[in-house]
Amino acid sequence: MALLEPHQYRNIALVGHGGSGKTSLAEALLFKAGVTNRLGKVQDKSSILDYTEESKEKLSSLDSALGYLTHKGLHVNLIDTPGLMAFCGPAIASLAAVECAAVVISASAGIQVNTRRMFERAREYGVGVWIVVNHIDAANIDLSALVGQVQETFGPQCVPFNLPADGGRKVVDCFTNESGEADFSDVSAAHTALIEALVSADDTFMEKYLVGELSKDEVEKIAAKAVAQGECVPIFFTNSLGDVGIEAFLNALPSFCPSPVTGMKRTLVDGEVKTVVEPKQGGPFVGQVFKISTDPKSHIKYLSVRVHSGKLTSDMTVKTVREPKGTRPGHVLRMLGPEHKDIEVGVAGDIIALAKLDFHIGETLFVDQGGMIEMPKTPNPMFSLAVVSKSRGDEDKISMALRRFQEEDPCFISERGTGGELIIRGMGEIQLRSYLTRMNHHYKLEVETKPPRIPYRETIMGTARDIEYTHKKQSGGAGQYGKVVINVLPNERGAGYEFVDKIFGGAIDQAYRSGVDKGVRAQMAEGVLAGFPVVDVKVELTDGKTHPVDSKDIAFQIAGRGAFKDGFMKAKPVLLEPIVHVEVIAPADNVGDITGDLASRRGRPQGQEMLPGGMAAIKAVVPLAEIADYNSRLSSITGGQGSYSMEFSHYEPVPGNLQQQIVDTHKKEVAAEHG
Repeated sequence: MALLEPHQYRNIALVGHGGSGKTSLAEALLFKAGVTNRLGKVQDKSSILDYTEESKEKLSSLDSALGYLTHKGLHVNLIDTPGLMAFCGPAIASLAAVECAAVVISASAGIQVNTRRMFERAREYGVGVWIVVNHIDAANIDLSALVGQVQETFGPQCVPFNLPADGGRKVVDCFTNESGEADFSDVSAAHTALIEALVSADDTFMEKYLVGELSKDEVEKIAAKAVAQGECVPIFFTNSLGDVGIEAFLNALPSFCPSPVTGMKRTLVDGEVKTVVEPKQGGPFVGQVFKISTDPKSHIKYLSVRVHSGKLTSDMTVKTVREPKGTRPGHVLRMLGPEHKDIEVGVAGDIIALAKLDFHIGETLFVDQGGMIEMPKTPNPMFSLAVVSKSRGDEDKISMALRRFQEEDPCFISERGTGGELIIRGMGEIQLRSYLTRMNHHYKLEVETKPPRIPYRETIMGTARDIEYTHKKQSGGAGQYGKVVINVLPNERGAGYEFVDKIFGGAIDQAYRSGVDKGVRAQMAEGVLAGFPVVDVKVELTDGKTHPVDSKDIAFQIAGRGAFKDGFMKAKPVLLEPIVHVEVIAPADNVGDITGDLASRRGRPQGQEMLPGGMAAIKAVVPLAEIADYNSRLSSITGGQGSYSMEFSHYEPVPGNLQQQIVDTHKKEVAAEHG
């Protein structure tokens, strides 16, 4: 069988808000193209793409899924993605594998928060965009108004490719037809708007169009370029369950969906050298991992890889920057939901799968040349839970399971927090609870959850000099003796810890002075005031005393600890709290409520701006402790239409009254631990 050339591939990701019908659309396309012999449906759990037990139970996609079809001589790779904001990681990562994102909008629900987010992500990353208005059979919808909202929100380059007709029972093509009947708008006006959007991508064609010398064939040749550049965003209308607009979608793929040749080309970065990767079969092999999934029954890990250049066969050796020795890929596969089949070779432009390899999402695979291709940017996971094993001895298994989930979702993080707590961070409670449920179901591991400790830090504002501490132990056998004198001083914010040996002469043997440093460091890690790590202090060792027989390194470590504790408490100790930058995107009508709520959380405004589509961006700096539960509050204020991002800014002293509460809570916890 002859291998396809890169221009014969189309790669398209279906993205958008939950409930818009992305999976139903993908199932309709697969059925129409003859890949499946029945129309898979989410509601009756027959979807081949929503194949996990959890997705079937929740009737919602929780991960991306791959499918493929052939149409008019093309091989089309489809990626169905989750629509819930909580599972946006796999959706955003899917953009790394495609040249076009089809943003699916429910005709009844309209433009929702993840509709905006995914449109912006796609354009920011650089892929072309289609808009698909689905569910056009829904009751009480105003499609004309919805098109107006799309153009107001995303720009005038959004123009109908087709329009519903005959009461939504069919669609009329506005590209090939210059006139005709439609349920709303005007086919002639839509045809003109579409042609003008397309020719705006090429000055030469624009000139020919203005003088009436441009043919439809010529316009069709530049359609993919116009979509790739964002000059044209075609709007398609579909009823995925009623087979309306499905064939029109497929028929538009050859001309209006950018191929690997006409669409976004990735750049390979190797140090200071940047190389545009040309999609050629004869070029060096370059691919990128964009998805990882684990079969729940066999626990085999599958890596989905977009091939950008060259060919990959099972006997080649692929490398990454992290693993330069390389490994053989074994079988080259093609995925259809949970099913996979062997193929002989993966070629430039295609999406393939590999099994049982230890690569990560975002890693660039190559044979000869090194480098990395940048992934689409993902938001910083904001919602956190601390997890504690219900059974002793399961801690390592839990950490291993969470690391596996972290491999699969770019927006899920498992890490150790303050005091060694095991923390999971994600985009929302739904996501984290989903992974914990999956961990219990697949690995029989149970955990309890609680809010994580805020990572406070301790430091000092004053100075304590000539702090003397003697450690003496004489209880039979070898004794212990160490005496130290230190000064404890504040260091510059962010400068960390500094130990200065100011002893002149032999008051303390040189061999024991490092023991004092070790003791101070150990006490700093444990904290003094409320059990949080100490930062930004300087300790000067000025004097001390040794014993010719009983002095030992451990004695001076203990003396260093004791002296530091005493000095720290005499040097105006304070707690520092983490302050975060917060940006809230919400309907403009909610700005007053949001700014008031942030102010009640000790937030300080940093400005706001109006965005298209009646939205606003509100910026503020807020103590992390005050915003740990913000997810549910923002959803309540905005009716689910708001979203926010936050990133660490700096540390500031905690107000005195709050500091005392934190210290008192710590004392109670310590007392409880010691019975």
